[in-house]
Amino acid sequence: MELIFVIACGILSIVYGVWAVQSVMAADAGNQRMQEIASAIQEGASAYLTRQYLTIAIVGAVIFVAVIFLLGFEVAIGFLIGAVLSAAAGFIGMHVSVRANVRTAQASSQSLAAGLSIAFKSGAVTGMLVAGLALLGVAVYYYLLTGPMGFDNTSRVVIDSLVALGFGASLISIFARLGGGIFTKGADVGGDLVGKVEAGIPEDDPRNPATIADNVGDNVGDCAGMAADLFETYAVTVVATMVLASIFFVGADGEKLMLLPLVIGGACVITSIIGTFFVRLGSNNSIMGALYKGFWGAAILSIVALAGIVWGWLGADQVFTTSGGTSFTGMDLFFCGVIGLVVTGGIIVVTEYYTGVGYRPVRSISQASVTGHGTNVIQGLAISLEATALPAIIIIAGIISTFLLAGLFGIAIAVTTMLALAGIVVALDAFGPVTDNAGGIAEMSNLPDSVRETTDALDAVGNTTKAVTKGYAIGSAGLGALVLFAAYTEDLKFFAANATPGSFFEGVAVDFSLSNPYVVVGLLFGGLLPYLFGGMSMTAVGRAGGAVVEEVRRQFKADPGIMEGTSKPDYARAVDMLTKAAIKEMIVPSMLPVLSPIVVFFAINAIAGKDQAFAAVGAMLLGVIVNGLYVAVSMTAGGGAWDNAKKSFEDGFTDKDGVKHEKGGDAHKASVTGDTVGDPYKDTAGPAVNPMIKITNIVALLLLAVLAHG
Repeated sequence: MELIFVIACGILSIVYGVWAVQSVMAADAGNQRMQEIASAIQEGASAYLTRQYLTIAIVGAVIFVAVIFLLGFEVAIGFLIGAVLSAAAGFIGMHVSVRANVRTAQASSQSLAAGLSIAFKSGAVTGMLVAGLALLGVAVYYYLLTGPMGFDNTSRVVIDSLVALGFGASLISIFARLGGGIFTKGADVGGDLVGKVEAGIPEDDPRNPATIADNVGDNVGDCAGMAADLFETYAVTVVATMVLASIFFVGADGEKLMLLPLVIGGACVITSIIGTFFVRLGSNNSIMGALYKGFWGAAILSIVALAGIVWGWLGADQVFTTSGGTSFTGMDLFFCGVIGLVVTGGIIVVTEYYTGVGYRPVRSISQASVTGHGTNVIQGLAISLEATALPAIIIIAGIISTFLLAGLFGIAIAVTTMLALAGIVVALDAFGPVTDNAGGIAEMSNLPDSVRETTDALDAVGNTTKAVTKGYAIGSAGLGALVLFAAYTEDLKFFAANATPGSFFEGVAVDFSLSNPYVVVGLLFGGLLPYLFGGMSMTAVGRAGGAVVEEVRRQFKADPGIMEGTSKPDYARAVDMLTKAAIKEMIVPSMLPVLSPIVVFFAINAIAGKDQAFAAVGAMLLGVIVNGLYVAVSMTAGGGAWDNAKKSFEDGFTDKDGVKHEKGGDAHKASVTGDTVGDPYKDTAGPAVNPMIKITNIVALLLLAVLAHG
């Protein structure tokens, strides 16, 4: 019965998505010039994403065959389901966003409220697809495994199949995040350096050969990439919580608590759909206020839904006891879920503070720009470092409070509830690239300045919502990875306790104490991975951006008519060049977290034996989680602050002495330099660390399964 409810909720989210798509597509697509530009963006985005997924499919096919031989057909099917649904969420969301952008531009010529409505509705399509497809994927395959296929819910086939589903989603996510990020920031950085700084032309000026590529990148990076990212985080967290429940509990309690994360997710899909109808522009014309009405409405309704689940199904007074002896009640789990929602709200508020135009951090970067490029970069780096403190304290408080209430399972339920709001949060994020593209289309179509002012207002809020969503994704990823780490240690105990004579786990006794040098080695190795991964990602953007700079300069030199407006630049060449660069550059960094746990295990096993190898891998996972969290938060918050500091000059920034600095002045040029640094921070390296954290953990879990199976 519970699974039927969850599957019905997943289907409801798809139905909502179909309705929202039809509503968006029915809107006016503007004049012929606007449709031509939108068509070019659509073609570029489709071409890139198709080539990206074909490349990923080759890697995926090799892994699929390997999983069949190592763990069996059922587990390989789980991997395939995760990969296909993750790709579908990104692909469908991107196709909607590239059609919504021109309609948002046209709606913005009517009113701010009309532009907001179209942009948010298109984002809601992606959001509900993420939540719905993740729920359907896990719930339907769990039903097939435990129903028609006849496996017990605690069977290793069921657990390994669900973990493999998470791995499939993670693999797509890291490729989509990294590849899309390299594409979009290569175009953005290269286009800005030549267009704004050298040629002195506005952003999205049709004379810039990188303009269409920049608009394509917004969709393949921010829309498709974020969709795959949060799909993966959602699916992996639900799976990790189910794995913990299967290990911690037996009998009816075990089955009920395995279904709990799915039931929470299903109920919160309904609350998220209701929340989307709360998004309305008020009399004060606050765009962020309108969007927050939807989020806070969904959050409050989710608390009510969680209470209904606990009192009506789980049992508020029922006592559950783990295999380790930790006892808690259904009421304790309710409070853990509420804490998860509070953590989500806290991270969102803090991220908005550090990236919002009207707050101290962004204003301090704008002020630093007045004295030059170097001071802008120094202050931006300072803000990026400072921005890690409050999210970390919020997460620490969440971990301690939920652990005291219900142990490790309490932490897992808190993260599950956090991610249950993924539908409405992704809607806030996907709103961003649509409004950004709408501004570009308005500029290139020579629409009245009033339209660009409306789209710029939407875009400025879109920058903040993108940063907020990344903060949410990273915070939930850090806590979700902690659940995965718990699943690794508990799985290790399970295999060791149930080892048969002659099996690999016979006699395994792991020492995770800090006095063990191999634990310290694992921590250090895990700690370096986010920095190395981030460095490789930034280098890739630098190379792609440099290539764009050279291409734009070449076209300006070869055809002076471009700058005079008498001839058109070759947009397709820049798109194709970036497509090839992004696909090539994403492979090596993406394989780093996949191979690291395997290499570390077998290297330490050869040196010091399997006990120390398991200890080193476990410590490596913790090192990745801790450093990855700080690196990702620092990069995304700092990059968002740099971006909005630049935008503050486009609206006219008044410094501390009362002097107003306009667009095109020296202070604005300094802010463009900072934004150039911040772009790959916030849209490539930082967000890609998120799936990197989880894929490292989930590969370690699969490694245990392979060793046990073999």
